Amino acid sequence: MAFYTIEKRITTKGDIRYRVTVGVKEGGKYIHRENKTFPRKPLAVTWGAQRVTEIETVGLVKKTPGVNLRGLILRYLSDRTITNGVSKKSSLNTIMNSSLGDLLLGDLTMNRYIEYARVRRQTVKPSTLGTELSYLKTVLDVVLPFYDIQTLPAELSAAKIYLTRKNIITPSDKRTRRPTREEFNLLYQELTRAFNGSRLKIRYHDVFEFAVYSCMRRGEICRITWGDVDFNSRSVIVRDRKDPRKKLGNHMVVPLLGRAWDLLEAQPKISNYIFPYKPCTISEAFRRARDKLKISDIRLHDMRREAASRLFEHGFSVEEVAQVTGHKNLKTLWTVYREIYPESLHDRFNELQARSKNNS
Repeated sequence: MAFYTIEKRITTKGDIRYRVTVGVKEGGKYIHRENKTFPRKPLAVTWGAQRVTEIETVGLVKKTPGVNLRGLILRYLSDRTITNGVSKKSSLNTIMNSSLGDLLLGDLTMNRYIEYARVRRQTVKPSTLGTELSYLKTVLDVVLPFYDIQTLPAELSAAKIYLTRKNIITPSDKRTRRPTREEFNLLYQELTRAFNGSRLKIRYHDVFEFAVYSCMRRGEICRITWGDVDFNSRSVIVRDRKDPRKKLGNHMVVPLLGRAWDLLEAQPKISNYIFPYKPCTISEAFRRARDKLKISDIRLHDMRREAASRLFEHGFSVEEVAQVTGHKNLKTLWTVYREIYPESLHDRFNELQARSKNNS
């Protein structure tokens, strides 16, 4: 049975340190012992408890020659059963090609992660670094059940606690950027020009507008097939919708309201897919249009927030909006995706006032 003890020590410089010893005994004799020193007792307690839980759950990790972090990430990224976005792939590639990549899985200790974070922090924001480590944690959390490979996820968890308290990493910044009506019109016009000049006749403008009216991510839009459409209920099946608790099989029936349905019906049936384009092709066209128009700090993914905010402005409840966006966490939907323009509140007030006069 695994256990841990904490010993308070004072260094020669007078600093207080807490040494955690994690041990496993059989028949009254140690069969495993490891220790680590921390500057604060809460960090020591956290690491000790997590390490004991880890040993009790998966057993003692034995170093496997030849299995390093780079090889593990490569296997994860090439797994067709796992859906990875562009941001996640980019972050994992950065970690894979860093000093951590060459380390064997059993050598990925808390201090190694902290060392990586301190170096990386010199070139990126705390929120970017925090996102990178969160993506890495998703890899370490699934390798045992997926590939029967043991790692030391508690080491990364302990490192993240320390790095957060030192403000070396922070949560991702909350984005509130919405395109103005003028920006929306300019982007639509520029993407229409790109379509007209496209040799392959890629309907950039339709995908852009569909993103705004459907609340869908670009990958979800490009995955919809004609077979997923229910013409009676004016809805589509969005397959494998992003969910932090369920990587695959998270299919969802989504209503296409107003303009979103009109756009779908207007698409030519040239493929099994309604929008038969690569997501990266759509993103690149959007970036070119944005840069040409010199519109700052706007992303294609912001159109998802724009779509949700428009539904809130039209008076939909948070539960109703969630049926379109696919959010399981209503608090996230309300706090992150609800950004209402002041002028829309005036329009809503005038509408309600006119309705009140007609009823009186």
